[in-house]
Amino acid sequence: MNEKILVVDDEIAIVDLIKMELEFEGYVVDTAYDGKAALEKVTSFHPDLVILDLMLPKINGYDVCKKIRETSMIPILMLTAKVDIIDKVLGLELGADDYLTKPFDNRELLARIKAHLRRSQQIIQNEETTKDLISNGPLSISAPERLVKLGDKEIHLTPKEFDLLFLMTTHVEQVFSREELLEKIWGYDYFGDTRTVDMHIQRIRRKIDNQPNKFIQTVFGIGYKMRKI
Repeated sequence: MNEKILVVDDEIAIVDLIKMELEFEGYVVDTAYDGKAALEKVTSFHPDLVILDLMLPKINGYDVCKKIRETSMIPILMLTAKVDIIDKVLGLELGADDYLTKPFDNRELLARIKAHLRRSQQIIQNEETTKDLISNGPLSISAPERLVKLGDKEIHLTPKEFDLLFLMTTHVEQVFSREELLEKIWGYDYFGDTRTVDMHIQRIRRKIDNQPNKFIQTVFGIGYKMRKI
């Protein structure tokens, strides 16, 4: 069955161009031009991936992203004309998986879409074959529920934060380069930006570390590893 993609942007020309490219690639595409319509389409269309502009009328892209994440883990690829890193960080914090800054190359957009869809299926399969509960010291992860706890405290993570933490906790003491994490979690390398990995690691640390590098340790010049606690 062909994957379904929802394209959300208030610029009709951009939506039409993306829709044409995706349909040429064999995807089933639906569109929305404001945040309210986007949320309605998520419910009725059931997309496998959402391409979401941040600057939308009625309901902005940040709130749309947050609302989607209350009920679904589908990949969300943000589009933004802004270059301020704060806007990108906020989008990722609210649960978006990735971002592209306008103007963008259609080949890069297609590569990222394919990678996210592929990784989404692989991660689901990996979690289904993993034992129900894994732990490292006070940190515990339930794969079926996508639930993380630190002691008795539940830790709320975005989908990509969970995927990163899950990977590293199932490979304790293994050193991963930023490029490896980008490929394993986001599913692409050449098109990727390793700053995305750093931003996600920093946010995970803020949520689970009560002391510097307690769980995730920086391996200078290489990347990161999960320490055995």
